[in-house]
Amino acid sequence: MNLLVEPWLPVRLHDGRQQWVAPHRLSDPDIATFDACRADFNGALAQFAIGLLQTCTPASSDGDWRALQKSPPDAATLSAWFAPHRAAFEFEGDGARFMQDFELRATDAEPNSIGALLIEAPGDNAVKNNSDHFVKRGRVEKMCPHCAALALFTLQINAPSGGAGHRTGLRGGGPLTTLLVATGSAATSVSLWQTLWLNVRGQQAFLASGIEPGMDASHRCFPWAAAQSATQKDKGDTTPMQVHPAHVFWAMPRRIRLNLDAVNAGTCDLCGRESSKLIDQYVTRNYGLNYKGPWQHPLSPYYEGKEGMLPLHPQPDGLGYRHWLAWVLGMQSDKRKVQPAAVVSHFLAQPRLEQKTGIALRLWAFGYDMDNAKARCWYDATVPLFHIGDGGLSVQKAIREEVNDWLNAAELCVSYLRGAVKDAWFGADARGDFGFIEAAFWSRTEPGFYGLLRERIQNLRDGNTGDAIASAEAWRKVLCTSALHLFDTELVGTGPIERQNPARIAAAHRMLTSALYGSKLTQTLGLPVPVKPSSKSTHQAA
Repeated sequence: MNLLVEPWLPVRLHDGRQQWVAPHRLSDPDIATFDACRADFNGALAQFAIGLLQTCTPASSDGDWRALQKSPPDAATLSAWFAPHRAAFEFEGDGARFMQDFELRATDAEPNSIGALLIEAPGDNAVKNNSDHFVKRGRVEKMCPHCAALALFTLQINAPSGGAGHRTGLRGGGPLTTLLVATGSAATSVSLWQTLWLNVRGQQAFLASGIEPGMDASHRCFPWAAAQSATQKDKGDTTPMQVHPAHVFWAMPRRIRLNLDAVNAGTCDLCGRESSKLIDQYVTRNYGLNYKGPWQHPLSPYYEGKEGMLPLHPQPDGLGYRHWLAWVLGMQSDKRKVQPAAVVSHFLAQPRLEQKTGIALRLWAFGYDMDNAKARCWYDATVPLFHIGDGGLSVQKAIREEVNDWLNAAELCVSYLRGAVKDAWFGADARGDFGFIEAAFWSRTEPGFYGLLRERIQNLRDGNTGDAIASAEAWRKVLCTSALHLFDTELVGTGPIERQNPARIAAAHRMLTSALYGSKLTQTLGLPVPVKPSSKSTHQAA
């Protein structure tokens, strides 16, 4: 089975039907989106397709890119693009196999159940200690080759910590991925190609630093094409200088080999389709490729840490509007510096490209929240862009500065609310998880944020730069109203009166109101602080 020829990609057509297609059909205008049986598989499919197109496209300049966005290549053209790399996408056989260790064989280690490829599957300790309470063992014991290939790729690009020598992915375990997404309307629909191509750059931009001599060998891009020692010395590291730039899409931190000798006929536990080659085992060894150095994956935002720029990862507080600025425009302050994904920055830097392409955009963010080897949650969200790219760099600069103040103010308000609720309930410092208070606040204020953001971007695009104060005032009203409403009607105010302390509640409410309408929040939003008359001037006036 060759993954560039086999129809193994699950997609949904515009008429609602599901099909499985080969990669050369990615430009088919009838295809609306990927349609896998799992959300993490859909994220992996998007990254597979983008990586494949970026690796193979002959489009060099931004002009070439725009031409292919306007007139997508047909299936024959895509097949010609992929043909030089077809050998690297064999899934079976005795030689190189897609995303599988070149040297490992099925008899070289104790077999693992195929279900262990899934990131949320309970580990050995959970099974041994009988602690797999929420995600049970044995749910997936056999996979068809299509699902197995997808599960393997999903694990390699998200690889969490897996014990001694079981490497994390090139972006660490469970990275955050942000992709540009084309959106349609009631009158028009967009194809999968339009979304995928938004996240591919011309080769001049992608290969800006060039290719080092010898890095065009197949294994420098596709590490499974040769023994691991061809890329990384024993107990060594793998840095960007040792491989082709496209290696970022095909990183292989885990040494895995599927057992394709012992297969059976039956039903796949994931997709539910019949297959004559159900796979139920694989073998693995530790000490795969150890990714170190200044890696920059084009589909992830990065933040500045002690070791340089590091990829962002989803956190237990989820994905929401408080991340919008960092994901879209980046942010920089004394405490935090974040760069958006390279594909996002590159697109927004093109003058009025959204207007020229006629496509409305959103940003799709997704990834696992990992606690070492434990998957706590899969997060998946889309956020609007409101044609911010059409305003040019000046509009983006103004929005970056203003929204940074808005978000700082929101952080301040949520701290006020959390403190007031704790004081009302306990009257002293109390320990525990109060994340539900923050979650309620972010959820309550989200519609107001996006409404004001859309209005502000539109005003700036229209040349109206004088509404910054009015927008900040409106945002302050959203914050204060939401905080007080949550305190009064959804948090403190919902408790039985006989179990509460009215005096303590009243004191906490006064403290909250004073803080919300105090000078610190006013200054954070860049609003003018009213000047209090001095006692001397008051006395003279009297």
